[in-house]
Order: sequence, then C-alpha cells, then structure tokens
Amino acid sequence: MKRRTVLLSGLGAAGALIVGWGLLPPRSRLGDARTLAPVDGEVGLNGWIKIAADGRVLLAMPRSEMGQGVHTALAQLVAEELDVPLATVRLTAAGHDAIYGNVAAFTGSLPFGPRDHERGAFKLSAWVTAKLARELGLNLTGGSSTTADAWGPLRLAAATARAQLLGAAGLKHKLPVAELTVEDGVIHHASGALDHYGSLAAQAALTPPGDVVLKARARWTQIGQPLPRIDLAAKVDGSARYGLDVREPGQVFAAIRHCPMLGGGLGPANVDAVRARPGVLRVVALGPIAGSTAAYAVVARTTWHASEAAKALEVAWQAPPGGRVDSRAILAALESQARRAHEAEEGFAFLAQGDPKAALAGAASRLEAVYSAPYLAHAVLEPMNCTAQVREGHVTVWAPTQVPGLARDVAARAAGVARAEVTVRVTYLGGGFGRRLDVDFIGQAVRVAVEMGGLPVQLVWSREEDMTHDFYRPAEVAVLQGGLDAAGRPVALAITNAADAVLPRWAERVMPGLAPALDVLNRNAFPDGRAMAALSMRGDAPDKTASEGLFDLGYAIPHMRIAHQPTRSGVPIGMWRSVGHSHHAFFKEGFIDELAHAANADPVAFRLALLDGLPRHQAVLQRAADAAGWGRPPAAGVARGVALHESYGSIVAQVVEVVRERGQPRLRRVVCAMDCGTVVNPGIVVRQVESGIVFGLTAALWGRIDIVGSEVQQKNFPDQPLLTLAQCPAIETHLLPSEGPPTGVGEPATPPVAPALANAWFALTGERKRRLPLSA
Repeated sequence: MKRRTVLLSGLGAAGALIVGWGLLPPRSRLGDARTLAPVDGEVGLNGWIKIAADGRVLLAMPRSEMGQGVHTALAQLVAEELDVPLATVRLTAAGHDAIYGNVAAFTGSLPFGPRDHERGAFKLSAWVTAKLARELGLNLTGGSSTTADAWGPLRLAAATARAQLLGAAGLKHKLPVAELTVEDGVIHHASGALDHYGSLAAQAALTPPGDVVLKARARWTQIGQPLPRIDLAAKVDGSARYGLDVREPGQVFAAIRHCPMLGGGLGPANVDAVRARPGVLRVVALGPIAGSTAAYAVVARTTWHASEAAKALEVAWQAPPGGRVDSRAILAALESQARRAHEAEEGFAFLAQGDPKAALAGAASRLEAVYSAPYLAHAVLEPMNCTAQVREGHVTVWAPTQVPGLARDVAARAAGVARAEVTVRVTYLGGGFGRRLDVDFIGQAVRVAVEMGGLPVQLVWSREEDMTHDFYRPAEVAVLQGGLDAAGRPVALAITNAADAVLPRWAERVMPGLAPALDVLNRNAFPDGRAMAALSMRGDAPDKTASEGLFDLGYAIPHMRIAHQPTRSGVPIGMWRSVGHSHHAFFKEGFIDELAHAANADPVAFRLALLDGLPRHQAVLQRAADAAGWGRPPAAGVARGVALHESYGSIVAQVVEVVRERGQPRLRRVVCAMDCGTVVNPGIVVRQVESGIVFGLTAALWGRIDIVGSEVQQKNFPDQPLLTLAQCPAIETHLLPSEGPPTGVGEPATPPVAPALANAWFALTGERKRRLPLSA
C-alpha cells in the first residue's frame, strides 16, 4: 500500500470514523423521482429520467457542452437502454443534487500506473475515492471523464425506467412482462402495439422496477453508431445559446481592465472622466476574486461603449506585493532546481523501484538531457464572459462554466447571500480546455451586478484581457537520465521535473473552504516523512498532475525513480487541456526516442520490447505503425516520428510525417491509433481526436507565454498563432475495438503529437528538439 493508499491506522479516531463510514452502503447515483420537478405533465422516474405525456424522454444534463459532443453521447446511452430514437431524447438542466457529482474525475486522479490496476492497493484506493467523490457530489466537466462517469449510472437509470414502464404495461394489460418488447418507445405484445411511454409514465412512477438488467452488447443498435449530434442544427442555424448570446430584459454590459501586472493592485484612476463618457453607467473597482488580478469594470448601455470607456481608463497601477516576475528567470531557476533535486534525489518520488543511481553508474552507456516547456494560455475562442443579476436577495448567473456548483459558491460569496439563493444557468461553452474550471470571471460579474440595482449585467473580457490574465499551464523543466546495457536494453531511468503544482493552486482559489481538508487527506495518503518534510517548505501535498505521464509511463525498465520538485513561481497557473500529460509526453517520448537512437534500434521496435505485459499498449502502437507504413521507407524528403502515451485511461499512438520547408517542419500527415474502451459515437470520437491533434500541434509549434516584469507579452492571436487550414496535415484516426468501459476522449490525442513531431524532425534533420515550442 505504501504512500499510495490512505493509511487508516495512522489516523487515530478519524481512522475509526472512516472505517465505519466505509462500511455504509454507497450513495445511490440514481436519485428518485423527487429529484426532477414535474413540468407540464412530465413524470420523473428517477433523478435522471422524466417522461413527457407525448412519450418524449427528458434527460437531466449536469455536464457542460463545449464542443466535445457529450450531450449527444450521454443521450445515446439513454436512448439505447430505453429503446427510443435519439431524436426523442431532450435535455433539461440538472439540479445541484449529489447524484450528479463526477466520480470518474476523482478516481482517474489516483497516482497509479497501467501495471498497477490489478493490485489491491489500487482497488482499495479507487473504492475509497469513489465513495468520497459520491459524498462530495462535485459537478465538473473535465479530465475527459464525462462519458466514463455516466457509463454506469445513466444506463442503469434508463434501464430502471424501462423496467418500470414495462411493469406498468404488464399491470395495465395483465400480461407477463417477459412477453413485452419495446420499439421506438412503444410497448408491444404478440397481439400488437399496446402503449407509448407517455401514456404509462404516471403508473410507472408507482411501479417497482424488479430486477433491472442492462441491454446486452449484442443487442445494441445505437451505442457504437455515428449518430448525428443533437446540437448540430442549433449550431448551424445560430440558435445555440453561448454565454455571449445571453440577452435579458434591461441588460447592460461591462468591460474589464485588469492591472497589467499579474497580481498587481489598483491605484488612482480618471474615474470621473470615464463616467462622463456617452453610454457609461458606472465604474466598479474589483479586488482579487477567486485568484483574479485586481481590475476596474466599466458598465455601459452597449458592449462598445463599455469597451471603449475601459480603454480610456488611466490608472496608476500598483506593483504586485511579492515583486515582479520574469518567465525567462523562472525557467532558469526551474532548471537549477531540477538539477539540484535530481542530483540529491530530492522532491517527491511518485515512482521508486530498484536502484537507478547504481544501475546508471554500471550501465554500458548513459544519456542525460534537459527538456523544458513554457507557460501556455488556453486561448479559448469565446473569451471569458458571464451575465449576472442580483435582485431582491437572489442571484441568477448565466455562464459558460465547467463547474456550475463552484460557480454557485463564488456567486454566493460575491453577493453575500446563501448558496440556496443562487441559480446558475449553464450555456454552451465556446471552448473550455480547463480555463472554465476557474470561476474568477463569474465572481467579477456578480460583484458588478451587486452595484447595478437589479439590472442584469453581461461582463465580457476582451481577447487581450483573456490572454494576459489567464491561469496558465505551468512552465516546467525536467532532467532525464537513462542507462543502456551492452545489448542496448534500458536498465535505468531517472527523471526529476521542477514546476508549480496545479491542483493546490486551483483548490485554494476555487474551493477555499475545502482546500485545507484536501491537503490534510493528501498528507495522510502520502506518509513519506522525508518527502513531506521537503514538501512542507512549499506547503503543498503531492499533486499527481505534476508527474502524470512520467511516473505512469508503462515502459518496463528495472530501475527507475520519477520525482517532482514543487516550486512557487508567483504566476497564476491552472489546468490546461490534458494538464501534466501535455508536456510530460514530450519529455518522456522524446527521451525514449533518444535511448532508441543510442541503442541503434528502430523506435517502434524499441518501444514494443518495453511494453511486455501491456497488450493494449502494444496493439495501439502496432496499429499506428502499420497504418503509417512504418516498415516501408517514406517518400524522398519525408521523415516519420512516433510517440505513444496513455492519459485518462486511453492509449494513443501517433506517427507524424514531416518535410523540411524553409528550415521549418511542414506537416504532411498524422496517423493516430487509439484504444478508448467502448466507443459510444465513433463520429464524435474521431472529431475529438482531430481536435486534440490540431490543438497540440498549435501548442507544439508556437505556443508560449512570455512574462517580463509581471506583464504578459502575448496579447492576441498575431502573437500566439493558431494552426491554419492550409497548415493542417491529413489526419487518419484508427479506433481499436474494445469491450471495456469508455475512457477519455477529449484530451488524450493532444499529448503525443508534440513528441511525435519532434522525433520526426530529428529523423529528417538530425536536430534533437528538447524545448517547446519547437519553433523557438
């Protein structure tokens, strides 16, 4: 069990309480009919499903749709088990009940590798974590967990509703349920059609479901099919409602100007002059809210009036109290800290096996490299925005958010009301990528609305404010050492990375009341005295995201130590699409390629030999290689690179083909193979793979945030370009068949593309790229 499991014996009386709590039955995730309020004759059958009088199915939807297609995928699960057409399923906003909490996001955050999943420590930790997550009931859309989390509860909820409806039909017609079937929401008997679901719903609500059995895989007609997205028409005809589309009676508009220095403060401003401008209603001073930098908000009759007035603000901004920061100096300090911790074997070791120091000393050949990654902005296409109204002690929020419950919390704090007095209406999100796991912009909007006498206020950040006041992906430096024996086989691998830890920073600003409790739990879960003594200087318990993709690499190397040295840079950081995997795959797969080259081995064969005992990984890598024609020489002037990475339970291998053009790589083709468990909708999965690859290529080629004197230098897309259609390579996606439960899709295609591209560039030019972005 060691540090990866909560040691109950070390918790004293608290341990006894946890044991007693652990013996209680798990909290049901079905809820009951009372969870869903009846509207216009609709009948709730459990906490997820309502049936309308005309037979339509209403699904309570707690997760945010930000282009990843989860609204369609989850509706498909329900349609399959209820035997209704997908078009029959309509979505209704879920409430705040704990049954809607995301359990899979928590169990997926456990610090275990692919070779640990059958071990008792993993199973116990997963069980305890799932129970904790059910009690917490945190509704979040992130960690590529939505379909994985819904796979059991939603199918069970729909199957239970189906059983109740069949039972009601059997009672009504005095027929055995075993003789009844369902087709397109109509119950049939050998004698003919009997009733549609709508006519039976009221009776079904009073009918026990009996034994509920999920539909056998062989009988599926909708799961596994590329059915059209249910939001497609609205997004084509413009009726889809994003945050920026919200319009309420009497609505006014606000623009924001943050202190240009991260963490800086407000100073005297020409407020009276700005207030006198046409259309301006008010200027509101905003202190830090949920991690934001202090700012002024200008409220006006239109967005244009507000934004122009905000530009006219002249402010004597105050420097950050902790001093100014510079990203170049931070990267230099990170390298120094990583080297020092690596040499002294300091930092928290997420993986320690064998004796890597002795194995490296005795290796026939040794390699050492330093890899680095810069700060990165999310650059979501819909900038931060929120509409808020505070009237008669009640707060209403319309927001594109990934965390509606936490949005409710920050709105309550900002308005000084009880949580029960806040209503959050989640719109479509014009991109999330982890940025909308933060709630700073929601707190700001509510704070402004408090000043507006009951008028709804839409706060919109400009692109410049969005890019210069993000919660960035952390900058990071890693020192990697590897040793090969005389036959070219890896015998040792040691990696130490230095970076700020994301989860502690996110929790302390988003969940300030819960963060200390989570920190205590983490410290008890990782009871390594020496490691914790080092970590206590920084005040952080170990954060799995700080080493994910490194310690759980899967390659069978006998002697390994993978450690993280925590730092505090003073730069606001947050979760970025695939979080730690996004740069750790670049470090790990780049260095594995270096070892393969040093061993004079084929990069694919070298990896396959290290994956003994992991047949899924081997199959994915082999599929990508075969599809890319790896065994055949590429065309003249073309080179290939390969990378393999697991994240969020999914295994992805990619082969990138490049040609050289004006000294830079020109992308020719990306071949991707993925094992993501059972595929609910292959069309959506393929689009998400393509999205992840394009997102990853943009970051790999140009993504960087430079900070000088605490001021971010990149302001807009000319400074932070996106991959264009003309630059985009051909992308081929191959999904491996699986009977396992669904795993992550939205993020896993992003991490491997940077190392695959860098490895292709090395094959083409002999130049090894160890620093992101590759164009640097």
